[in-house]
Amino acid sequence: MNGRTIFFHQFLKEPLQIGSVVPSSRFLERRIVKTANVASANMIVELGPGTGGTTKAILAEMKPDAKLLTVEINPLFHQLVSQIKDDRLITHLGNAVELKEILESYGLPNPDVVISGIPFSTLDRSLGTKIIEVISSVLVYGGKFVAYQARNRVADLCEPVMGCCHHKKLELLNIPPMRVYCWSKNGFKRRNKVQ
Repeated sequence: MNGRTIFFHQFLKEPLQIGSVVPSSRFLERRIVKTANVASANMIVELGPGTGGTTKAILAEMKPDAKLLTVEINPLFHQLVSQIKDDRLITHLGNAVELKEILESYGLPNPDVVISGIPFSTLDRSLGTKIIEVISSVLVYGGKFVAYQARNRVADLCEPVMGCCHHKKLELLNIPPMRVYCWSKNGFKRRNKVQ
């Protein structure tokens, strides 16, 4: 089976965990990579890489000495992403809420960028908030959190932790159309100090 077929079958089995019927389009992948400024990052985390299309797009833009950690909860998707041959890639089967411990277990530094395809709109609100808090805690100062979502719930979850989103674009050339959000840690850190 090809990646799209596997993705669709996994969506039918776990619709709340996957959040889309097909993988990201190349147009969405390009927008994510550009928004995250992957080319200048030394350490990148991708949460919910799915079948690995976005992972490959990130790797294509990364510096030769950069590192990419993927965290995937679906065992079949994790297996697919693990087949990508690139020395800069570290794949992990697990839950994004454990990101801090996962980074420590591999001896990896805090990320410059966290990219998330996790469907926050279908997650339990408290779990979504915990994941956002963990992302905020591990990002380096000046780091970016980029989330691509079919709905805007991620913005509601992020606002109390990271402040308002400083960049949001709609990618229509994707099924379904996706919103690409970006928060910068220097922006939300300053905001949190004022409160």
